[in-house]
Amino acid sequence: MSRAEDIFQKLIYFGEDAIDDFIVNLQTEELFLDFKQAVSTGKNGTSLHKDDRKNLAKGISGFGNSEGGVIVWGVECSRDYEIGDVAKAKVKVKNVHRFLSWLENAISGCTIPSHNRVRNHIISVDENGDGFVATYIPKSDLAPLMTTMGNNIYIRSGSNNVPAPYSVIAGMFGKRPQPNIELIIADRSLEILDNADEDMVYPSSLNNPPEKYMRLSFTICGQNESNVIAREMYLSCSCGSKGGEYNKVRFSNYNQMDSIPGIEGQLNLITRPDLRLPPRGIIRFAKITIIFSPYSEEDFIMDGVIGADHAAPKDFRIYLPKNKLRSFVAKAMREGEDANLLEQEFFTEYFRSE
Repeated sequence: MSRAEDIFQKLIYFGEDAIDDFIVNLQTEELFLDFKQAVSTGKNGTSLHKDDRKNLAKGISGFGNSEGGVIVWGVECSRDYEIGDVAKAKVKVKNVHRFLSWLENAISGCTIPSHNRVRNHIISVDENGDGFVATYIPKSDLAPLMTTMGNNIYIRSGSNNVPAPYSVIAGMFGKRPQPNIELIIADRSLEILDNADEDMVYPSSLNNPPEKYMRLSFTICGQNESNVIAREMYLSCSCGSKGGEYNKVRFSNYNQMDSIPGIEGQLNLITRPDLRLPPRGIIRFAKITIIFSPYSEEDFIMDGVIGADHAAPKDFRIYLPKNKLRSFVAKAMREGEDANLLEQEFFTEYFRSE
């Protein structure tokens, strides 16, 4: 998840409390965050005020031509000579639902080409219909974006959107769009099974084998979020520590891939040369099954990375310290525990990607 998307998700999840936190902590405008007061009130027209439209266009061009960012509408900024422009006070947007509608209608006409991945979200609304809106502007695959008001190409520099120098614009035109492979976890399941079942994991010849075990399985997928075809997609995954001698890690269902031999506990996959993934397409790399026994003496660590030729790699990690691993497995094995909630807890608490 990018820094801009992380800010946007925080605003969605915490609502107005996130804005209060910005103000209390003197949050500065920065590379990924901008605060704006809304001028549009509806008194002088039935569309977005020209000043708000200008700020929106500059934000879409600046953030879209850079690494993405978020505009928070309804926050007043003041200049702090030591740390820069900081969030000072809340100035709610009048009739926030109407303002949201005006934003949505204005987006496509703000830049050339238009940025079709911009998203808006109402952060909160009071009894009078006033509130706050967040506009999320991801990095554009169609850069450079030029504003229709003033015909300028902006980039984000520090806390400002500034006109791009000629050398930067020349570089944008000379750079071919690159693929972007996003990590997707699919087919997640968590089960508690008896070792006496037909699918036996621990042979009876072992000394004191576990009577029950937890089986966690999921599929690693990649989605091409760009507007270009992706080639030579790959997955590398290794388990540095299984957590104990009774725990197991299995990789399967990667018949469509070329497997490159590695060390024990490691999987190296790459797609065959003739395989191409179109924009918005999804590819399944492999199924991973992890067996956890009640006996864990070490941390569990699994690291992985997916990507494609000319694409930035995306890392992921599963990490459970031994004390948390023991308590999680013990909780899962108690009678009456909801497996779906446990599965959600596992991927929320112990799975990280970037």
